[in-house]
Order: sequence, then C-alpha cells, then structure tokens
Amino acid sequence: MVDYHSTGQPYPYGGNGPGPNGDYMAQEDDWDRDLLLDPAWEKQQRKTFTAWCNSHLRKAGTQIENIDEDFRDGLKLMLLLEVISGERLPKPERGKMRVHKINNVNKALDFIASKGVKLVSIGAEEIVDGNAKMTLGMIWTIILRFAIQDISVEETSAKEGLLLWCQRKTAPYKNVNVQNFHISWKDGLAFNALIHRHRPELIEYDKLRKDDPVTNLNNAFEVAEKYLDIPKMLDAEDIVNTARPDEKAIMTYVSSFYHAFSGAQKAETAANRICKVLAVNQENEHLMEDYEKLASDLLEWIKRTIPWLEDRSPQKTIQEMQQKLEDFRDYRRVHKPPKVQEKCQLEINFNTLQTKLRLSNRPAFMPSEGKMVSDINNGWQHLEQAEKGYEEWLLNEIRRLERLDHLAEKFRQKASIHEAWTEGKETMLKQKDYETATLSDIKALIRKHEAFESDLAAHQDRVEQIAAIAQELNELDYYDSPSVNARCQKICDQWDVLGSLTHSRREALEKTEKQLETIDELHLEYAKRAAPFNNWMESAMEDLQDMFIVHTIEEIEGLIAAHDQFKSTLPDADKEREAILGIQREAQRIADFNSIKLSGNNPYTSVTPQIINSKWERVQQLVPKRDHALLEEQSKQQSNERLRRQFATQANIVGPWIQTKMEEIGRISIEMHGTLEDQLNHLKQYEQSIVDYKPNLDLLEQQHQLIQEALIFDNKHTNYTMEHIRVGWEQLLTTIARTINEVENQILTRDAKGISQEQMQEFRASFNHFDKGDAEFNRIMSVVDPNSSGTVTFQAFIDFMSHETTDTDTADQVIASFKVLAGDKNYITAEELRRELPPDQAEYCIARMASYQGSDTVPGALDYKSFSTALYGESDL
Repeated sequence: MVDYHSTGQPYPYGGNGPGPNGDYMAQEDDWDRDLLLDPAWEKQQRKTFTAWCNSHLRKAGTQIENIDEDFRDGLKLMLLLEVISGERLPKPERGKMRVHKINNVNKALDFIASKGVKLVSIGAEEIVDGNAKMTLGMIWTIILRFAIQDISVEETSAKEGLLLWCQRKTAPYKNVNVQNFHISWKDGLAFNALIHRHRPELIEYDKLRKDDPVTNLNNAFEVAEKYLDIPKMLDAEDIVNTARPDEKAIMTYVSSFYHAFSGAQKAETAANRICKVLAVNQENEHLMEDYEKLASDLLEWIKRTIPWLEDRSPQKTIQEMQQKLEDFRDYRRVHKPPKVQEKCQLEINFNTLQTKLRLSNRPAFMPSEGKMVSDINNGWQHLEQAEKGYEEWLLNEIRRLERLDHLAEKFRQKASIHEAWTEGKETMLKQKDYETATLSDIKALIRKHEAFESDLAAHQDRVEQIAAIAQELNELDYYDSPSVNARCQKICDQWDVLGSLTHSRREALEKTEKQLETIDELHLEYAKRAAPFNNWMESAMEDLQDMFIVHTIEEIEGLIAAHDQFKSTLPDADKEREAILGIQREAQRIADFNSIKLSGNNPYTSVTPQIINSKWERVQQLVPKRDHALLEEQSKQQSNERLRRQFATQANIVGPWIQTKMEEIGRISIEMHGTLEDQLNHLKQYEQSIVDYKPNLDLLEQQHQLIQEALIFDNKHTNYTMEHIRVGWEQLLTTIARTINEVENQILTRDAKGISQEQMQEFRASFNHFDKGDAEFNRIMSVVDPNSSGTVTFQAFIDFMSHETTDTDTADQVIASFKVLAGDKNYITAEELRRELPPDQAEYCIARMASYQGSDTVPGALDYKSFSTALYGESDL
C-alpha cells in the first residue's frame, strides 16, 4: 500500500481543525435521521457515499462493497480518515473479537471529534453492529467535515459557500437555476453547466435538452468519470425517478466537482519550474546509474569469491593444503582490501544520492532488485562467514594431514618390525626335525618352542597396535587406506597362521616328550631371560625412533622428561644384559669343564649374545640421536614462543589504539565546533592521522606471517587475533569515512537550501536541546521519524528545518506548469516543448513522455500528467 503519511502533503479536502463554521457543522450534524428510512433516499446515500469513500480508499489500494458491513471492524474506517486527513491515526487492533472492532471504531470517532465535529447519537457499538442509519450518518459527518466545511466563497462557507459557487458558475447558462441541492439538479443541466464552465471542450451544452434529464445526467456523470477523475456516484434513474433527490447525496457529488475545478497556477513560473525539476532528475539518474554499476561489480566479485571460499575439497598432502593456505593469504592481503574500499565508497555514494533526492523533494532511490545496500551487506556478511569457515577448515585440514602422516609412518615402522620378526617363522614351525632328532634334541626343540610361544605372546600387543592404527587411518580418511588395509590384513592373516602352526607343532613335540630326558637348564634360563630382554630392546629402539609432533614448549619438555626417565633405566638394563650373557658364559664354562661338545647355538632361542650386544649397541647409538632431536625441537618451540610474545606485544598495542580511536570519533562528531568546512578539514586531518598509523598494522601483519609460516595455531599471551585487528581497522576506516560523508552531506544540504552558518548552528542547538512533551515536538517527530523508531539523525533534522523554511516543488505544481505551456490542454506537443524549454530538457521530456490517449488527442500529443507524477514516484513512467 502506498504510504500517504510519509509524503508530508495534506489531503486537499482535509484540514487541521474546525473551520469558522463549527456551529454550522453541529447544526448540520443534527440531521433528520428518520428521513433515512425513505428507501429511495437511503439507496442514493448508500451509492453516493460508497463511491465517495472508494474515491479516497483507492489511493490506499483498497475499496468497500457494502458501506454498513465493510466499516464494522473499524480498519477501513481508520484508513479512510488517514487518507482524507493526511494524518496518522493510532495503531489499529488486528483481533477479530467484538471488543477489538469497537476499539478501532472508537479510535476513528475520537479522531473525528478531535477535528471539532459534534457526533450526535453515533456510537461505536452501532457501527460494529452494522446499523445502516448510524453508518450513513457517520459517513455524512465525515463528508461535511473534510469535503464541504472548508469550502469558502465570498465570505460564505460550507453548504452556503458550495451553493453560492454553483450559482456563480452556472449563472450564464439557460434553463439552469440552482437554488438547492435536490430539485435544481434533477434535469442534469446544472451538472453539465459546471463541467462546460471549466472544460468547455468536454461538453456540447447547446445540444442538451431540458426534457431529457436521463441523457443529460448520464452525459455529465460519464464525462466527469472519464476526464475529471470523479467516480460515478449515482445513476441517472436514481435522481429522475425520485420526486426529490436526496440532498446529502447531491451535495456529496457536487463537492467532488468543486474540488476537481478548484486550483490553478500562474504561468510565468511554469517553464522555470520544469527546467529545475528536469535538471535535478537528470543528475539523479546519472548517480543512480553509477550506483547500479558499482553495486553490480561488487556483487559479481562476491558471487565469484564465495564458491571458492566454500570449496572444501580436501587434498592428499600437507604441501597441497599449505599451497591453499598461501592462496588464501594472498586473497586477504591483495584481493580483499580494494573491495573493502569499494564497499565503503558505495555506501557513501548511496547516502549522497539519497540526500540529494530528499533535497529535491524526490522519492528515495530504490536500487534494482538484489542491489540494495542491505543486499550488499548480506552478501558481504556471507563472504565474511565463508572466509572465516575457510580459514578454520584449512588449519584443521593441515592438522589432520599431519596426524595422518604421523600415524602412517608409525604404522609402517611397526609393520616393518613385525614383518621382520615373522620372517621365516612359518617355515620354522612347519619343519619336522623332531622325527630324526635325538632325545636331547627333542627336549631342546620343546624348550625352544616354549621360548617361541613366549615371544609370540609378547608380539600380540604389537599386532593389536598395528590393527588399531590402521583402523584410525580409515576413520580419518587417509588417502592410501587401501594399501594400509591390505598390509594390515596380510599381517593378521599371517598371525592367525602362526598361531595355528604353533599349536600344531606343540602337539607334535608333546607326543615325543616322554623320550626327552635331559635339558640344559642354563640354556633354557638364558632363552627365557633373553627373549623378554630382546623384546624390551626392540621396543626401546622403536620408541627411540618414534616420530613426535608438539605445538608448545610444555609438550616438548614433557617428552624430554620422559626420555630422561628412560635413560635412568639404562644402568639396570645393562646389568640385566650382563646377567643374561653371564648365563651363556656359564653354560660354555661348564661344557668346557666337562668336555661337552656343544652343537652350535642355544637350541632354545635364536637370540644369541651377538644379537643382544648388537641391539644394545644400537640402543646406545639411538639415545644421543634422540637427545639431539628433542633439543632441536625444544629450540624450535622456544623460537615459536618468542614469535608468540612478539606478536602479542604489538597486538596489545594496536588493538587498544583502534578501540580508543573508535571512541574518539564518536566524541568528535558531537563536540566539533566552527564552520562545516572547518569540521570537514578537522575530520580529514584526523583521518590522515589514522592512515599514518598503517605501518604499525603492517608490522603486525609481518609478525603474523611469521607465526603462520611456523604453523603456530594459538597464543595465550594476547586476546587479539589478526582477524580481530583487521576487522577493527576496517571498521575504523569505515566509521571516519561515514562521519566525513555526513558533514559533506550537511554542506550539500546547507548550500542547496541556502542555509547560513548561523542557521546551521541554530539547527544544531535546537537538535541538541530538543525535548519531548509538547505538540510541536510531536508534529516534528511525525515527519523526521515516521516509523516511530525513537531516534532522529541530525541530517534528518536539517532536512526538516530546511523544508519548513524553503519552497519545494510538487507533482501538482509541475502538472499545472505543463498545462500553462500547453495552452490549458490536457496534452502537449513536441513543438510546444521545444519552443518553451531549453533544447536538452525539451528532448529529455519528449523521449520520456507517453502518447496522450484522450478523446481530444491530436497526432503527436504527449501525456505530461503521467510524466510529472512519475518524476515524484507516484506512478511508473
């Protein structure tokens, strides 16, 4: 619905209070209600009043069908009063209950009473109940107040004024003698005379006959509806077939003619006014085109960038993800900052355009669909959200890939060690050497098999660890999971085979166990102690070669402490090694002493003293290498800690500085004195001081770059992140730019309206000390804050004050000016425009005016009315 309240233009029939005929209104209001019971009169009033109401309600995009039904809930009644008065009524209640309807009708009746109208015996309950007599009486009261009361002709007003106006206008016409508002209009000649007096080209009065009232009335009603925008309120038969037409219906109809013909403008200002309006309109159109192009370009960039930021396609390697991170940093440093500036400039251009439109009394600029400032802000917010999510995803992906690489390497190490251990075990378990062995050999084989089972049990944990790591790699979506799974499955299958073969061999050896007689206890003890010690050494070597990833100095210090703890166990391990080797030496000494010839290695284990010594030497070699790796990582974490502290120190300076500057800008915009030019120069100097601080931000960016390259993800020494600093810096630049733009718009307003510096200072003083409570405040607030938000900008206050003190153009004034140039015709020709207007503005009008469609048209006629209303946003050009 068109908002008639925002225009600030009163409705032509309305007024701001009771006129000089308040007593007459009270007298007229006390009408003979019993006459409404006459069916013919009631029918005429229903038809006339309905048409009159719809002529106003259509401006709000609605209408009524049944006058005593459609006003029952009070909503359209309140809307009708708002349209004809140009004022806003209290907010209606939207409930469907009777009490809501009564409350709405009471609001309407209170508004009517506030205009000095005495309501006699008309209550809200009667209107809500659909009382036809009371509803028609109420509508008649509204018509009297808003369409008839303010009519004034030669010191007479209201009904007498309207009657005198009719008598003056129809006096020269034969067969017309207007003495009242009933019988005098029955033959239709008076209606035709009124039209002919003002628009002689519409009526051929000499061809009308007094004895054909139906034709006369239909002719007048149809011409009025087609050319004067006066809706048909009665049918000719309603008047002719009634002995005495209803006075109120005739008065309502005639008042519409009065208002249609009242008003003209002086010709001498027409051409100048049109030139002024067209020049402003041309400039504004150029600004609108610039805004549309800049908005389109920015939205297209956002549209292209968001899909890139929303792409979450993972990469297989850390190097590929780090390249994505580097591309994102280039976007932050190189591509985004110019777009931030374009967005700020777009908002400044939009505000400047809206200010110029307000100053020229034009409707606010409405950009194309999807190109509003709010649309750009929404797109920018979407971009920021995608940007934040993209950075978080990149970092998480890098961490995930690091974890995957670590797990994959750990899997390969453990798998290789296990595969090396199992090599030849299946062949060993399948051999049938016990079939030809001696008793001592059999016993040795049994002991060796027991040692193997012990070793096999010790390796159970390693197999379970290998399977667990493979499962975790699958859950983390490792890119080479198929090969990992295949290798893991092979290890598990082989492990099952080894278990089955071990069980089969034990059964075979136990069958011949009774034939075994002797056993070398020393070899057996050696085997039992060597196997776990050998397993311990293998585990130690595995741990010493295990990869590690840490992010803080506390984590590396924890690893160093654990390593130191391991080194403290080495002396005891060395004693155990010497004890195991001593068992072997003791066995050899006893054999030598007893001249026993030992056949090769220990029959109970494959772990020889050479293997133990070799692995022990390997452990001794790996310990210092582990020391070196831990110390290098400790140095790296110490360097990272220095980077954290360096960034935090600078961030804890820059962050509060930005916050302080934001607060200072708020105070400066309120406390500035001097001329607007002085204020503007001061703000620009302040803006330069902010720009001069940029090297500190660049230094912080360099420090943040070092942190990013070092893959540092947290910093406990500051609450500021680089993103916070960037956002704060962008907000600071945007805020000072907007503050400067506000002062520039004030200068534009001052120059356009001719406001002196003293007036501007008075406006500022009035704005700063404006208090609520009085009627003047409420009147001003209804203009500068039509949405009742409770807040008013200084710019809006200046616009109001300048509007109060300067003349402005309206669509009606421009239409009247064109009518003068057209020689009082409803259309204008291209030749007349070129004769009266400068060439460029004449061509501007010719290019935009539609062809005139009236019955009195001539070739090349142009419709200046629709063109004029389009200039003020009242219809589409």
